[in-house]
Amino acid sequence: MANVLIAGYNEIPIVTRIYTTACVCTTFAVHLDLVSPFQLYFNPNLIMQGQIWRLVTTFLFFGTIGFSFLFNMIFTYRYCRMLEEGSFRGKTADFIMMFFFGAVFMIFFAFFINLLFLGQAFTIMLVYIWSRRNPFLRMNFFGLLNFQAPYLPWVLLAFSVILGDISNAIYIDLVGIGAGHFYYFLEDVFPNQPNGRKLLKTPQFLKNIFDEPVDTDDYIVLPENDRPGGAAFAWGNNNNNNPNNNNEQPN
Repeated sequence: MANVLIAGYNEIPIVTRIYTTACVCTTFAVHLDLVSPFQLYFNPNLIMQGQIWRLVTTFLFFGTIGFSFLFNMIFTYRYCRMLEEGSFRGKTADFIMMFFFGAVFMIFFAFFINLLFLGQAFTIMLVYIWSRRNPFLRMNFFGLLNFQAPYLPWVLLAFSVILGDISNAIYIDLVGIGAGHFYYFLEDVFPNQPNGRKLLKTPQFLKNIFDEPVDTDDYIVLPENDRPGGAAFAWGNNNNNNPNNNNEQPN
């Protein structure tokens, strides 16, 4: 049984595996009181004083363990994996570059909007990019709403407002949507315009390290009925045609 679980874990694409594992481990570390969320949240003054790890940990903590945490982890894992196995398949370096671009974009706005944790915004960015690259897929949300994939980030924004603090939910999700849209425009729209060109270029050293030829014979893509909202989940159905999450944790 253990070998099966390990084998399944190792089959997850490397970027998705590393990021989701880091998110789960960080959140559980806080839950077990191994670290405090006050050591993780985004704080420009403390970063300037040398606590640069906050530039990373702000993307890894998703609040106390509960429904909101589970919801965010499912979406982070699923859409991150579908992007890595789909439009970024065989282009791991470009996928890492997308991560870096999104992180820089969100951190820039966090200086002005006073956002403490950016993990939820990062999840929305992944969902947004996936949805724009799959514009004709039909989605179903909890069996109540039917819509095309590009509307999914906005449906999630409305759902996060219902689940949590309205002002923070709107700001966090809008930053994620903004990052996703800006990346989509620079990568998929502007280069195809008259006189347009590709502005985001992945450094060659990243390509040399991470990019490998795609093995089309043995590669196993995430099954369609196991994707977000398939038979197992009621949201995102693909029909194909303050830092402690109490009063101080924005989520």
